[in-house]
Amino acid sequence: MTSPDALTLPSPRLLRRLRAELAATVELAVPIALTQLGQVAMMTTDLALIGRIGDRAVAAAALAHTVLFSAFMLCLGLASAVTPLASQAVGARNPRIVRRSVRVGLWGVLLMGAPLTLLQLHGGALLAALGQEPEVAALADRYLDGLAWSLVPSCWFIALRNFMGAVDRPQPALWITLMAIPANALLAYALIFGAFGLPSLDLFGAGLATTIVNLGMCAASLAICHTRRPFRKFHVLGRLWRPDWQLLGKLAVIGLPISGTFLLEYSLFAAAALLMGWIGTAALVGHQIALQVAAVVFMVPLGIGMAATVRVGHAAGRRDPAGARRAGFLAIVLGIVFMSAMALLVATFREVIPLLFLGESADAHTRALTQTLLLLGATFFIADGVQTIAAGALRGLNDTRIPLLLSAGSFWLVGFVTCYLLGFTLHLGAPGVWIGLSIGIAVYAVLLVWRFHALMRRGYLPETPGPQT
Repeated sequence: MTSPDALTLPSPRLLRRLRAELAATVELAVPIALTQLGQVAMMTTDLALIGRIGDRAVAAAALAHTVLFSAFMLCLGLASAVTPLASQAVGARNPRIVRRSVRVGLWGVLLMGAPLTLLQLHGGALLAALGQEPEVAALADRYLDGLAWSLVPSCWFIALRNFMGAVDRPQPALWITLMAIPANALLAYALIFGAFGLPSLDLFGAGLATTIVNLGMCAASLAICHTRRPFRKFHVLGRLWRPDWQLLGKLAVIGLPISGTFLLEYSLFAAAALLMGWIGTAALVGHQIALQVAAVVFMVPLGIGMAATVRVGHAAGRRDPAGARRAGFLAIVLGIVFMSAMALLVATFREVIPLLFLGESADAHTRALTQTLLLLGATFFIADGVQTIAAGALRGLNDTRIPLLLSAGSFWLVGFVTCYLLGFTLHLGAPGVWIGLSIGIAVYAVLLVWRFHALMRRGYLPETPGPQT
């Protein structure tokens, strides 16, 4: 006779599988998250050095980064699509498809990134046409002259980093990033201010340093993939020149919707910043501080989401829908636990955090508003973590087109409209805008979790790639 406990408690076998899945997810997620934080550290270092040139240089750098980031989002989707394709091939024990996935990822980034690089070289004229101050637009153009060339190598590094993650070895990408942080700081300092015998190139030097460091990171990752175990057995540089239109098309089908989703999310936050600017300077400052805190905290669920893509992709490749479901939902729960802890931590120290950015002499109204936004951000943090992990799990199933449609409705029909209604129609100001952001992100998170559950309930698994080459 079956006892009541046996009906409610998970079996020892299931518990072992859950523990193994949790360990594998954490082992993947931690190096990926630290790599992302390292890249944030490099950007922060660049801005700190540029700040020594002057306020106009900082404004120009912000505009230049907007141009670069828009192009970067388009290429990032293609680089991100390497993860599910390679992970599924690893799960299916098909090394040739792994190699093909990396190869088309590199080609896809090059075909998309080359024209976008040339377009960025005219970024100053574009900014001036959009009404930016001519002098600041000219400085942004000078920065882009050096920075634009970093687009392709930075996305190639991401594609190769995603391949490393797909074979359960993300650590080398972290080592490369950790070495790049001081190298970037030294080179940027030298080229901006003319130290160590190098010419003083101000903003152009800052952009050039970023490009050189990204080229070095890309070269190092290529060398590791070509020479070190377990990467070398996949021969990712083999037949690199050979066209692979079938898989390139599949990469585009998966990757371009990812790019579209990234752009929709990025544009929502850009629009929110514009709304904050209409409210006032204090609102814009508080928004930027709260968003910066959210961006740092976001790196961990982003790493978990990338790990979820790999783990779900592995299960899909070995035709294991139960394993895919387990990997996806366990990653989501892990993200909820972490982001809940971070939300509590930020809410607890909300009075201290603004002082790190503004100092003791900051305007009292600005500090109070920032504290309010950080408190409201507690819900935002959790929803943002869930949506990025759920999206990562869906990418492991090659499911990116429906999430793109869901993002358009969630971010703009719900998120932006609610931001405007609460902020302006109901006169809640900056807190209303942040409540609107939280609602839009939360709706997207719920829809993605529902989508993953619906696919797993019917045992959906993606088709494997075509004939091997």
